[in-house]
Amino acid sequence: MTCRIIEQWNFFDFFRNLLGDDVEVDETYIGGKARNMHNAVRERKITGSGRKDKIAVMGLLERDGQVVTMVISGTKKKDLQSIVRDTVLDGSRLYTDAFRSYNGLEVWYRHQVVDHAISYVEGQVHTNGMENYWSLLKRTLKGTYVVVAPFHLHRYLDEQSFRFNQRRDTDAGRFETALSGVTGRRVTYKKLTGKELSAGV
Repeated sequence: MTCRIIEQWNFFDFFRNLLGDDVEVDETYIGGKARNMHNAVRERKITGSGRKDKIAVMGLLERDGQVVTMVISGTKKKDLQSIVRDTVLDGSRLYTDAFRSYNGLEVWYRHQVVDHAISYVEGQVHTNGMENYWSLLKRTLKGTYVVVAPFHLHRYLDEQSFRFNQRRDTDAGRFETALSGVTGRRVTYKKLTGKELSAGV
């Protein structure tokens, strides 16, 4: 039922302003841990090391403000920087780790980097807020939903972002806001499960 609601409202209906001031940017990978898999499952699913068989996700967090997360097709410079440019106001203070794909953002932002090989915090320069958000997200996926199909991951990201961005509201207020986004919209089972896409192939 939750996926039906999330499918119907567009997360960006509730995210109307670009992020600004102090913004942390980071990426992570979502997927099962090899050590928790049965041998047969591990052989089928794990074809490489580390992040190879996981889904890349990007997050942008305005300190004391909103978060935006999304599934991304890759982590190359063109993939990450286009999202930052579309989401963050020019001139904002931008904090990232030393991942090379973020190089060059200083043209538009006051970009500062923390190299995690050396330290995790250098004064105000850190991505700990975004790292904490990833921890919260992964614990929610593992502890509440247990198994998340890759096809639905963007919906779970939107739900978690919505809950975080409405954190100062009451449960009743969040419920009303969520339902207000589905008015006049309809989702079919085929669309929800992806059968609508496979039928057209």
